[in-house]
Amino acid sequence: MRGTTLTTEVSMKVHIVTLGCSKNTVDSETLAGHLTANQLELAGSIEEADTLVINTCGFIDQAKEESVNTILEAAELKRQGAIQKLVVAGCLSERYGSDLQAEIPEVDHFFGTEAYEQIIKAISPDLKYSLLGERILSTPSHYAYLKISEGCDHPCSFCAIPLMRGKHRSIPEDTLIASAKNLTSQGVKELVLVAQDLTYYGKDANDERTLAHLIERMANESGAEWIRLMYAYPSKFPLEVLKVIRDNSNVCTYLDMPLQHASTEVLKNMRRGITRRTTEELLDRIRQEVPGIVLRSTFIVGYPSETERDVDELADFISEQQFDRLGVFTYSQEDDTYAYILGDPISAEIKEARRQRIMDIQKEISYSKNQQKIGSIQRVLIEEEINGEYRGRTEFDAPEVDNEIYVRSSSPLKTGSFVNVLVDDAIEFDLFGSPV
Repeated sequence: MRGTTLTTEVSMKVHIVTLGCSKNTVDSETLAGHLTANQLELAGSIEEADTLVINTCGFIDQAKEESVNTILEAAELKRQGAIQKLVVAGCLSERYGSDLQAEIPEVDHFFGTEAYEQIIKAISPDLKYSLLGERILSTPSHYAYLKISEGCDHPCSFCAIPLMRGKHRSIPEDTLIASAKNLTSQGVKELVLVAQDLTYYGKDANDERTLAHLIERMANESGAEWIRLMYAYPSKFPLEVLKVIRDNSNVCTYLDMPLQHASTEVLKNMRRGITRRTTEELLDRIRQEVPGIVLRSTFIVGYPSETERDVDELADFISEQQFDRLGVFTYSQEDDTYAYILGDPISAEIKEARRQRIMDIQKEISYSKNQQKIGSIQRVLIEEEINGEYRGRTEFDAPEVDNEIYVRSSSPLKTGSFVNVLVDDAIEFDLFGSPV
């Protein structure tokens, strides 16, 4: 089990185990803030805890399996008397809570997503403190995820997120700006904006997409040195965002846009609202409007209707587009989604072979792009020291998912500081260099 290491000082010790994506990380950090505000102590490990809260993920089979196994391990700890109370929350619990309750009676309470007040009342019935958005970071202190909305309105056939997270709900702009200022006042240098769909921001409140206005305000008012955009939906992408990226030096020249496939037939079946041609036109426009922008994307292979010809088309598309960063998932059949009735006819072995084929192409692309950086000077955010060497990231790399740069320095470098580094070597997914 992996958990959030957060500590304060009082009694009734609670440990939070966070599984899944960065949105779950934000939820756990928010819960941690509310717990401490209500005089509950956060334990740094499961061994120190009286109560365990598991914030689950239910996105794909692998994530669900990890969540269930974590709950079963915790249930065994409770049977042994190692913990007194077990609470399960998050996406898996939102979707399958009643089923899990019947199967794992050791769990005291099941809650869905964002159930902060209910969780606190379950742990300590004497709720004293109203919830004002307090949050305790579990990430390194120099970066933080900032969730700008919750839920999703898109009907993607493979995705169960709307079933777990509900319809799209934008967090008010003033609230987000206040949160951003609060984070930077604590020493956060980089704000990573996340959502189920970043580009739909504002649509529910104003009937128009207002992401560009939000980012402009955040760039001018937050004090952040880097602002990074993750999870941009390609269909009806708000093009005014590109000007904001181009014209604000503290908005990273970086965009994460999960495309999921390149075959128009597969995209149609996935209900993505876009074709290969319109995707290519959008990518061309992005690169024209923001010269030098680094594009990250993710794709799914093994969708039920996917043929070998579709995979060939995807491979050609990847080779042509030369994405800077790329990830590939194998299809996971999800209950109650539109694609569920299609079954899961493609074997796990074939899915994995297709995934590896695409990643082999990307490995060559990444190696070539990294080789071109040798001799360049990169501004690097130092993450940590490892055996006398320093690991960091450039503006073009998101935390946890992208490339890293390893810095050799004869003098100490401070974690969370920015350093100019001369790149002198590179491999597929890493750079190496020394300060200049």
